[in-house]
Amino acid sequence: MTDRPTQNRPLSPATLAVAGGRPTRDQGAPVNPPVVLSSTYASTGDPAGSLMYARYDTETWHPLEATLAELEGASLSGLVFSSGMGAIDAALRLAEPGTAIVAPRHAYLASLTAAREQAAREQSVVREVDIADTEAVVAALAPAEGPAGSLLWIESPTNPLLEVADIPALAAAAHRVGAVCVVDNTFATPLLQRPLAQGADVVVHSVTKHLAGHSDLVMGAAVTSDGDLRARLHARRTVGGAIPGPFETWLALRGLRTLALRVERAQHNALELARRLADHPSVAEVVHPGLSSHPQHARAAELMDGFGSILTLRPSGGVGHADAVTRAVRLWLPATSLGGVESSMERRRRLGAEAVSVPEDLLRLSVGIEDVEDLWADLDHALRAWPT
Repeated sequence: MTDRPTQNRPLSPATLAVAGGRPTRDQGAPVNPPVVLSSTYASTGDPAGSLMYARYDTETWHPLEATLAELEGASLSGLVFSSGMGAIDAALRLAEPGTAIVAPRHAYLASLTAAREQAAREQSVVREVDIADTEAVVAALAPAEGPAGSLLWIESPTNPLLEVADIPALAAAAHRVGAVCVVDNTFATPLLQRPLAQGADVVVHSVTKHLAGHSDLVMGAAVTSDGDLRARLHARRTVGGAIPGPFETWLALRGLRTLALRVERAQHNALELARRLADHPSVAEVVHPGLSSHPQHARAAELMDGFGSILTLRPSGGVGHADAVTRAVRLWLPATSLGGVESSMERRRRLGAEAVSVPEDLLRLSVGIEDVEDLWADLDHALRAWPT
């Protein structure tokens, strides 16, 4: 879909975010797709190929699903879900019972929880790995003992430690053992990374985050070019009922229109802040893929089209200092979630189930589109307010 020509050249992802999913340009046609409020449709005889009931399909989803497919370079329309976890649950169920799900030990907490619960139900195992260590992941897919992996789950960059995976190498390794490769592309967005082009089978998103971008809805999506996998994802959505409402879908598409501008501004702000924080006297450590000090900086520069708008820092005064920063800021929002136009921060280990390998004092910062000098002044003041 992304090779749609304009003056003999394909459209860029930034343009597709604006142009995708528009109504046909008939005389008097609206510029935006309509919201259709109907739970059911007139239907007699064989319903194949037509709308029947809104849990199966509804036309309000189609513009967003088509646009997400174009952005990710998929040949099939995407699938929207009621939440990111709805999409993640459907994708995890692509794993075969009795096999292994290979997943990052540092990943979105709810994703790992869902994988562990599924494995317990299906006599499977979850093999948690350092996703940035390619050799370790390859070994986990086909171990000398125990079940082989039937699903490789990748986050890149990971949540919250921002490790960067070699997606092409890992996808190829998964395919060598017959495993499905799924990439959670929430942090990078399709503007910075297109995993399907790098060999992944399925891409999932929490649309709640960067894609919708305004912290006003909850939604997920899954995208693939494989017809069988898409049919299985669609069946899971239908049976599980994880469907979004029409208003949320319309809002998500409206938010998507400004994705390129938001990503450009936010990641510019994030890199500038990361550079300043690296020299801050009240900061013990700062991590951002755009810094040369990041262990996978070269990999990110090679595989991504930008370094994203998430960074982490550890204040010099430990846990107490970290909590004090979240209380002292006035512009940054102390909150969970990320990817909105507003800048936010969270001490991740305040959540009891977070991986113990995540430092207690680590703050995850989601950088928004505010003026970078205002963000810096607020953060600098909060960091320096801690007594030395």
